[in-house]
Amino acid sequence: MAALLNPTSRRLATAACRRISTPAAVDALVSHRNFQERCSSSLVDVSGRFSEMFDATQRYYVVGGKGGVGRTSMAAALAVKFANHGEPTLIVSTNPIRSLGDSFEQDVSDSKVVRIDGFDSLFATEIGHVKLEGGRPGVGSFINNLMGSMGLGTLADLSMLDDILSRFPPGLEEAYALSELIKSIELQGTDKFRRIVLDAPSTGHTLKLLSANNWIEKFLGIAVKGVNAASSMPIFKSSLEKWQEISSGLEKLRQQIAGVHELLVDPRSTEFIIVTIPTMMAVSESSRFHSSLKKYGAHARRLVINQVLPPSASDCRFCASKRREQARAFSAIREDRELSGLKLIQAPLLDVEVKGVPALRFLSDSVWK
Repeated sequence: MAALLNPTSRRLATAACRRISTPAAVDALVSHRNFQERCSSSLVDVSGRFSEMFDATQRYYVVGGKGGVGRTSMAAALAVKFANHGEPTLIVSTNPIRSLGDSFEQDVSDSKVVRIDGFDSLFATEIGHVKLEGGRPGVGSFINNLMGSMGLGTLADLSMLDDILSRFPPGLEEAYALSELIKSIELQGTDKFRRIVLDAPSTGHTLKLLSANNWIEKFLGIAVKGVNAASSMPIFKSSLEKWQEISSGLEKLRQQIAGVHELLVDPRSTEFIIVTIPTMMAVSESSRFHSSLKKYGAHARRLVINQVLPPSASDCRFCASKRREQARAFSAIREDRELSGLKLIQAPLLDVEVKGVPALRFLSDSVWK
């Protein structure tokens, strides 16, 4: 078995359990059964099996959590797992930080859907950078650009409406970019992509994306009324057809954003997966995050606990202290009313950076069992 592994995977296997050092022990470690026996912490029952996800009806998986907990690595590993099981899979990053391409060591930026090297059915793209062309970074300039892309002209002459649109609603850019991508995906059916994994930004940005629908419903309602009011003014009578087109375009945008929200909160289509680490601060934020997801109607079933120290026969003082801290965090998870009902998945703490396809393959097999 060891001969089949590349150097990166061999080093990751060794790093996962530091007490394993001989070549024969490394050979044993890379078998999935021995890896689970040696590196699964007894502090938490692992119940969120991949087989359940593989057999489920959900097509979209949104992987979220606080910054620095390993969301992108977990999302990428999940996408790799689906692809390894023959599922045509697309992983999408809506994170403004371009880390997905770094994880795969490929350029997947600027909304380009790229096939990942080494796979026939794994694709990736980053859509976290919606660029506004010209004007101040407000909703007015955004909708100007949007209307221009639709061939409907701009709102430059409507200073009254531009004042109404002066405040940029949170999550609008991301929601629009995501709606365009999802529209393209849905038109292609399940033949092109059977699974879509979303590498979501940090908790705050994810919640803005979910809450954007309520904000935009009110916001665009005002905008449409403003356009309709302007079209009825004598000074704008000559441009009535243009204003009607703009009103129709704004309504189309509202419906697109509403469609994204409906998809994200539909438990038959979408599952949210929360990633955390075993510290009290991370557990507290994850609890609040799950509570907020429920508030917006989103459904989470699994909690990934990343950076779990593997068991060891002997510990230095630092490791012993970290184990006590992790034990407190696991206890807090079991007692937390927001987290205790989630299915748990754990990922081992590694002393190497998970980067590149070989490393992600190893991580996917060790986490998504």
